[in-house]
Amino acid sequence: MYMDAEKYEYLISLCKQFRIDVIELLYKTQSGHAGGSLSVCEILTAIYFAEADINTENKNNPERDRVILTKGHAAPMLYRVLAEKGFIPLDELSTLRKTGTRLQGHPAAHIEGIGVELSTGPLGIGLSAAVGMAIANKIDGYENYVFAVTGDGELNEGVVWEAVMSAVKFELDNLIIIVDYNKVQLDGISQDIMPMINLAGRLKSFGCNVNECDGHDISDICKAVELAKLNTKKPSVILAHTIKGKGVSFMEGESAWHGAPVDQQSYEKAMKELRG
Repeated sequence: MYMDAEKYEYLISLCKQFRIDVIELLYKTQSGHAGGSLSVCEILTAIYFAEADINTENKNNPERDRVILTKGHAAPMLYRVLAEKGFIPLDELSTLRKTGTRLQGHPAAHIEGIGVELSTGPLGIGLSAAVGMAIANKIDGYENYVFAVTGDGELNEGVVWEAVMSAVKFELDNLIIIVDYNKVQLDGISQDIMPMINLAGRLKSFGCNVNECDGHDISDICKAVELAKLNTKKPSVILAHTIKGKGVSFMEGESAWHGAPVDQQSYEKAMKELRG
C-alpha cells in the first residue's frame, strides 16, 4: 500500500514507544523475552498498522486477515502492538506472566478478546497451523491473507519445512511468511548452532516466492509484503534482516538477552538509550 510521509513517521514513533514500553514491562515483571521482542518490532508494526486487515471491529469476521506470531516468545511485543490496536487495555500489560493473567508468557488463543489467533510457544507449530488456515480460507473462497511471523532459529525445526512443502503443494499465495532473521537464538549464533546456508536459495528450491528486506525499515517491509501480495500460486517468504535486541546497544546481537530478566542497571541504561 502507498504510505505517505506522515504515516511513515507515525509508525516510526510507534516503534520507538513500543520498545520503551516493552523494556519497562519486562523490567517490572522480571520475566519475558527482550531480544526477540525488540527485533520483531517493525515487522509486527508494519503488519498490524499498514498491511493486515484486522482490527477490533472485524475480529469475528471470518474474512479478516490473520496474523500468527509463530515465534511465541516475542509475546511482549505482540501484546504491546495489540494494545495499540485496541484489543488490550494498556494498563493490563502490567499483568504479563502473573497468576490469572490473560497475557501469558506465550500467546494463548483460548483467551477471548485479546486478538491472539493461535496459541504458540513450541517452535515450529505456528507455521503448520498457518498453512491449515490458508487452505481453509481458499476452500471457503475468502480473499484474505495469513501472515506467519517466524524466527530464523525456528527454521531448525523439521516441521517448518514440512509446512513449507505443503504450502507449495497447495499453491497458497494467500500465505505470507515473514522471517525475523536476527541470526541469534537462545544458545548463541544461529550459524554456529545449525547453519542455514543459502536460506533464500533453499526456500526457492522448495518452490516459494522469496523476497528480502531490512526488517527495521517500515517502508522496506511494506514493499516486500506488497510484492508478496502480487505473487500467484506460490506461498511467499520474506527474509526480514533484523538485529536481536535492536535499539538497546548492549542487547544487540547478544544471545544472553534472549530471555534474561532486565535488572535495574540494565533497565536504566536501556531507558537512557531508548528515550534519547
